[in-house]
Amino acid sequence: MKPGNFEYRVTDSVDEAVSLLAEHGDEAKVIAGGQSLVPLMNLRLARPSVLVDINPVRSLGAVRRNGDVVIGAMVRHREAERSTELRSATPIVCHALSYVGHPAIRSRGTIGGSVAHSDPAAELPTVLTALDATVVARSVRGERQILAEDFFTGFLTTSLDADEVVTEIRMADRKAGWGWGFEEFSRRHGDFAVVGVAAMVAADDRDRVADARLVFSGVGATPVRAHEAEEALRGESAGSEAFREALAVAARSLDPPDDLHGSAAYRRHLATVLGERALMAAWERSSGKDR
Repeated sequence: MKPGNFEYRVTDSVDEAVSLLAEHGDEAKVIAGGQSLVPLMNLRLARPSVLVDINPVRSLGAVRRNGDVVIGAMVRHREAERSTELRSATPIVCHALSYVGHPAIRSRGTIGGSVAHSDPAAELPTVLTALDATVVARSVRGERQILAEDFFTGFLTTSLDADEVVTEIRMADRKAGWGWGFEEFSRRHGDFAVVGVAAMVAADDRDRVADARLVFSGVGATPVRAHEAEEALRGESAGSEAFREALAVAARSLDPPDDLHGSAAYRRHLATVLGERALMAAWERSSGKDR
């Protein structure tokens, strides 16, 4: 199929982009990599009357470290995956990006586009939620910072207003003592994950879990953070038994979809199996066994 008619506007500045969004409101869509928006337009599931192309906005195309780690919205997946700055500060991001589609998709798709698209099976929303990342959005009204857990509000839905554009993602530099793990299962390499898990674990000086983050994809309309399981892990001696008990707590609160890709029971089982692997990997990295 082909998309409906639309006006195509190209801009090289964020100020002009947000002005166009303010002028056209819900009728306008931002396009960068186009890996999600173009297929939706071709299927007539999205029918914007104005496309605002921000590819020339160079200020959004860099990774920076200035206390925090900042990823510009126009950074391509492949650039972020290969970034030495990111790999040093937040290696879980680079690892998770290797699961995104295929190299051709990662070479074109953007960090900001993936975040704004908000697919509940996607890797970035899950990892950014686990990292307590902040999404920065701009409009003619100014800048707004939104915690990732509050940004993703539903299936392909965010708290982004119609006149706002994502400009960057901010994350704290990886703290000493924190380890990470990321696992996902898909039917074929490059497919969307049936279930994914991002885990972060911090060890204390008694070799116990000081803090933890556990976030699932593919089990709800948004990335699902398992707060009760995180609380159950704190202060525990790490290991398979403690992880399984925490994951049993998490599984009871999960309400995954039941569709042609897998039943709810199957997704819940995957969440516990992958969750244990991710937590074990995070623990080994936090305790220095696998730096």
